[in-house]
Amino acid sequence: MQKKRYNWLTQITIWMAVIMLMLSGCANSERAEQSSENNAVEKVFNYGTTAYGVEMGNTGLNPHEDYSGWSAVRYGVAETLFKFNENMELEPWLAESYQQIDEYTVEIKLKENITFSSGRSLDGQAVKECLEHLIEVHDRAPGDLKIKEITAQGQTVTITSEEKVPALLNYLSDPYGAIIDMEYGITEEKNVAGTGPFIATKVTDTEINLEKNPNYWNGEVKMDKVNVKEIVDGDTLTMAMQSGELDAVQGLPYASLSLFQNNADYKISSADTSRTFFAQINYDTPALKEINVRKAIAMGIDKEAFASHLLNGNGTPAVGAFPSNFSFGDDQVNDLEYNPEEAKRLLEEAGWTDTDGDGYVDKDGENLIIRWLTYPGRQELPLLAEAVQATLKEIGIEVRVNNTQNTKDFLDNGEWDVFASAFVTAPTGDPEYFFTTHCLKDSAKNRGNYYNEELENLEAQLHETFDPTQRAELAVKMQQILLDDCGFIFASHLKMSFVMKQNITGFQAHPSDYYEITADLAYE
Repeated sequence: MQKKRYNWLTQITIWMAVIMLMLSGCANSERAEQSSENNAVEKVFNYGTTAYGVEMGNTGLNPHEDYSGWSAVRYGVAETLFKFNENMELEPWLAESYQQIDEYTVEIKLKENITFSSGRSLDGQAVKECLEHLIEVHDRAPGDLKIKEITAQGQTVTITSEEKVPALLNYLSDPYGAIIDMEYGITEEKNVAGTGPFIATKVTDTEINLEKNPNYWNGEVKMDKVNVKEIVDGDTLTMAMQSGELDAVQGLPYASLSLFQNNADYKISSADTSRTFFAQINYDTPALKEINVRKAIAMGIDKEAFASHLLNGNGTPAVGAFPSNFSFGDDQVNDLEYNPEEAKRLLEEAGWTDTDGDGYVDKDGENLIIRWLTYPGRQELPLLAEAVQATLKEIGIEVRVNNTQNTKDFLDNGEWDVFASAFVTAPTGDPEYFFTTHCLKDSAKNRGNYYNEELENLEAQLHETFDPTQRAELAVKMQQILLDDCGFIFASHLKMSFVMKQNITGFQAHPSDYYEITADLAYE
């Protein structure tokens, strides 16, 4: 009896175990199916870029700080009142329309039914608060906008300027003009509440994590999550794209582009831009106060070789600040051509000769040494530094390259002679932007203390001229002054390219270099 009872209990135990295992298996299967469904539904876009970083002044998403507005707009968190189409023409974005009341006043009507990611409705008061904070704290906006007063009523914002500002709407389309909710404020990690298709969940100096904005006003957001990661090293960026770790990249080394061209697994979107690689001269350096020395440096740089060989045709040699597709571009101005022999003659005329036979020119017992400051965030800049170092050596100038992410300290301390950087010179489709940011006595980015009285007077005229043709003519004259002074040396204009997996859609390079992550970003 005991044996029979034991067998019965054993069978019951076994059957219960089997049933539990089956139930567990069903539960696990159900969870796996749900997980599989969730994975299938959730669409995540991983993006690697060299264009986000401390050295470019665009970390964080606060448009009222340095160039961080570019990140706010690029990564779909915030939007401006107006934007640029592919022909760099203005069109409304958050604005519905505008009316130029007089030469000092513009009235802007906002679109209805737009909310910030914070839940607050976009109205005239919100725009007023945002723009007032912008001109209170930003380094460039006050000088650009010259705002005297902002009034708001319902969906209307009226802006009155202290003086004529013909390019006011263009300036408001700069990413620093991105509209954010000032009631929400700016967090410690420099996050903001904008009106864009994505909401940032994490912001650091090297990475931004985004989730779709479920209440976006301008259509369905097709991607659930976006991860933006700074990858400065070109080889690392290339390998991450090849391995499938990333879905798209910006800033690949030009030597790597051929790996993805004519490859069925990838596609490339390119656009000609006004991003220009150029050098600013430090007028506090005694040797560079001499015009012949500055001319010799300009004539000792082989721009053609840099653009065609080092950039593999992904750039065009620059004459001035703007590419030739602008009415005020390269074909309207003249610069010194590459001429090593003439450069040597100019140095000798200025008293710089090689007296000790070491291959470098000297004067009063000191060699002519140029401290060339640049940064690695734009792969073209270290290449330019290497090219300049080689060609200037041929004319007897020693170039010591400082390629660092921390350019600010060296600029602030004056520990440089030439600063090479990359800048979109006409992101607003208007020439005044470059001059006001870099070339005037009070410009925020006039690092070399350049000054020319005639340029200042022409800028005063440009600032009050509304006619586009006349503005272009003034811009040509102003560029020629820069070139004649050799206060700036323009090396190349960039063709920007995005490399992405073949199934990515809605991710297009844009001439303004502003718009990247949009609601249209999707997988096929």
